[in-house]
Amino acid sequence: MDLPLFHLYGDPPDPRAFNFVHAETIPSRSSRHDWRICTHRHANLSQILVIERGGGEVQYEASTAALSSPAIILVPPTVAHGFRFQTSTDGWVISFTEDVARTFGDPSGETIACLKGSMMNPVLSVTQGKNMARLSELCASLTEERLQSRDGFRIAMNSYVALIAVEVCRLVTSHDLSSAHTGDATVAKLLKLIEAHFRGQRSLAFYAAKLAMTSDHLNKHVKRVTGVTAGQLIRQRVLTEAKRLLAFSNQPINEIAYDLAFADPSHFARSFREDTGVTPRTFRERAGRLT
Repeated sequence: MDLPLFHLYGDPPDPRAFNFVHAETIPSRSSRHDWRICTHRHANLSQILVIERGGGEVQYEASTAALSSPAIILVPPTVAHGFRFQTSTDGWVISFTEDVARTFGDPSGETIACLKGSMMNPVLSVTQGKNMARLSELCASLTEERLQSRDGFRIAMNSYVALIAVEVCRLVTSHDLSSAHTGDATVAKLLKLIEAHFRGQRSLAFYAAKLAMTSDHLNKHVKRVTGVTAGQLIRQRVLTEAKRLLAFSNQPINEIAYDLAFADPSHFARSFREDTGVTPRTFRERAGRLT
């Protein structure tokens, strides 16, 4: 079965959604589903989960990890994710479309790039109580604006989303997570190019040309900012997609190989095993998901 695509969890996708902001507590939806949010994705929503109490398990793409509070979880659009919460879990889920982020007063897009760049480390532990208290207060105020719908509530909601996003990005940066590198304009442009072309383009020269740089200069710049080379970022994105298709679809492995522009299935199998230590078939057999 293909990975479900929702607007909000359980709701049909809405590709026309714009200027959309939604806030709710974690129990309000999770408790109706026996505290289990099965693996799914959203086409055009970013989400910030603020975990105040409790914990459980989080599925992010093809990886599963334990979750404990207090923590923040960042979910960019199209990323596969799911949760199995403890019944004691409490906190907030903030969902918004990217056009809302354009109202942040951030013309360079650094704030939304920071949130979207959390693929490597989506779960952020919050060690200082004052940080969680600040986020919880903002989430509660956002929810109040949504429920009361007073004059100017949409402007107020967008402003609260902006404040929440900035607070989260400050925490990301202070923890020196890999997503902090998305404040670099070159890396942000490269990630956008990779997302658009990774299925058919592995060549570092292709991306360097798009950025008006030499391959060597691009590799050195990305390595200095992120700790890995541009070539490794390309390879990581292809590997993430391969894992997603193996874990969440019934697509034959040979078709996955060709869809990801490998010369043949054996080349795909060798490359996948070099990166993961197992064959694609073994990974598919072992892949756990929250179902």
